[in-house]
Amino acid sequence: MNLIANAKEQIKEALNAAAQKAFESGALANSELADFNVEITTDSAHGDFAANAALVSAKNMRTSPKNIADALVSNLDLSSTLFEKCEVAGPGFINFFLSEEFTCQTVKAVLSEGENYGRSDYGKNEKVMVEFVSANPTGPMHIGNARGGALGDCLAAVLDWSGHDVTREFYINDAGNQIDKFALSLDVRYMQHFLGEDAVALPEDSYHGADIKERAEEFAKEFGDKFVKAEESERRAALVKFALPKNIAALKSDLEKYRIYYDVWFHESTLHNSGLVKKVIGILTDKGLTYEKEGALWYKNAEFMAEKYRKIGKSEKEIEKLELKDEVLIRANGNPTYFAADIAYHYNKFSERGFDRVINVWGADHHGHVARLCGAMDAVGLDGDKLHIVLMQLVKLMRDGEVVRVSKRTGKSITLADLLYEIDVDAARLFFNLREPASHLDFDLDLAVSQNSQNPVYYVQYAHARICSILKALAADGIEVKNAESDLALLTTSEEKELVMHLAKLPEEIVASAKAYDPARITRYVIDLATLFHKFYNANRVKLPENEPLMQARIALCLSVKTVIKNVLTMFGISVPESM
Repeated sequence: MNLIANAKEQIKEALNAAAQKAFESGALANSELADFNVEITTDSAHGDFAANAALVSAKNMRTSPKNIADALVSNLDLSSTLFEKCEVAGPGFINFFLSEEFTCQTVKAVLSEGENYGRSDYGKNEKVMVEFVSANPTGPMHIGNARGGALGDCLAAVLDWSGHDVTREFYINDAGNQIDKFALSLDVRYMQHFLGEDAVALPEDSYHGADIKERAEEFAKEFGDKFVKAEESERRAALVKFALPKNIAALKSDLEKYRIYYDVWFHESTLHNSGLVKKVIGILTDKGLTYEKEGALWYKNAEFMAEKYRKIGKSEKEIEKLELKDEVLIRANGNPTYFAADIAYHYNKFSERGFDRVINVWGADHHGHVARLCGAMDAVGLDGDKLHIVLMQLVKLMRDGEVVRVSKRTGKSITLADLLYEIDVDAARLFFNLREPASHLDFDLDLAVSQNSQNPVYYVQYAHARICSILKALAADGIEVKNAESDLALLTTSEEKELVMHLAKLPEEIVASAKAYDPARITRYVIDLATLFHKFYNANRVKLPENEPLMQARIALCLSVKTVIKNVLTMFGISVPESM
């Protein structure tokens, strides 16, 4: 149940009905109100909701907003709504005050819906894919992948809770230049194992990480010098066949420790093996959008994008400033580029697997690739507007006010595994969603491991544990919980009303988070909920044996808060302790 949406709709219906009555009585010149907004107020002392209907309708009505507002309020019928009164404020705002029925319905909705409270059918089961992390399988995951993992997984969660049919996907780059470089690097390390490091040089542009050397050593241990005298292509193929599955398994293991479970692990190699890369290049060629130059096949990106921008009204000067460039699809050596494979991959998402919308979580350094790829979707006959890219800014790890660049555990660049060795998964998942994706993030390692109210995850978890402790203490005193019999209308203090309003906001907040691709909205929501609960508890006694009805109402409110905190933390893959 979305009581906030219901309340807003009731206001709109009541005001439109009032406009009709005012027109019929001659108080207004016509009955049609302009499109208007209903918003939650920042100060409930002046009303809980405000509508700007009179302000935006003044031009059409040819009278002042104040006259319109007065006419509307005079003809307003609030019976059978969640409101008890309204009043005109300022230049013509109409403020609405909630009745006790709103409090009763909110708490009852939370308690009756339980673990499903917050879910909605907003998405109408739209088929959405969220692709995130998709780290290169030639090495371990870095801190950017850690942020992308928490962001992508929690974004998928809010989409699921807002009524979408969500698929989480990891794209494995197991083809192309990076795999050739992976094979070369493994080959050199393997040969060095038997011939010495001076006998075979490791190229500057190869992979120099210790993980490459470890995989080559493992291969040598299993196969000995069997491949030393083999053909280079045979040896490299064997090394990749041995090492790549181990690296992919390590990626899966690290991500599962991070509580991320994918529905699909998609291999880039299938795009090449199935002929789909060749197919999309054929589509572009048939449309006259490719040409050959210096032995390579190029896509007319500049021409296609310029025409697209003209259609949406950009001037030639604006287009010129974009410095559009064509893209290579097949290199002179006959190998398809990453861009060609990317077009095929997204063609597969839309055309072959039927996703209605695709969301990719990328690092901000991919900014220049966004328009090209969306345009390429249009070029192959799909709808590029259905491809959405969430660009994620960089993360700085901080300790003692200083930037941290190396791992305590390994002394090398910090990986996801290193981070989870230092801090709890709960802290990692919440901290990476403290800021919207487009914001740079300073991750305070000291704060993440602290056990006090300054640590946001501890603060929220403590609120839940505190409620559990209250309930246990009441039970120990023989006090029975009687939710069904609670008189919730007794919840009238300012702290209680603030808490109820915040509980009511959850379904709408989840929808707003899904619309904005910003899970941080929900992180802020649950931190605010914890704050409001502590404020309520410090100002209002729960154990009131001398006033059984009020005590039961407050117990019901505590249970509602406990339910909502648990729902949010569970949605985000964060544990929900009952004692701390």
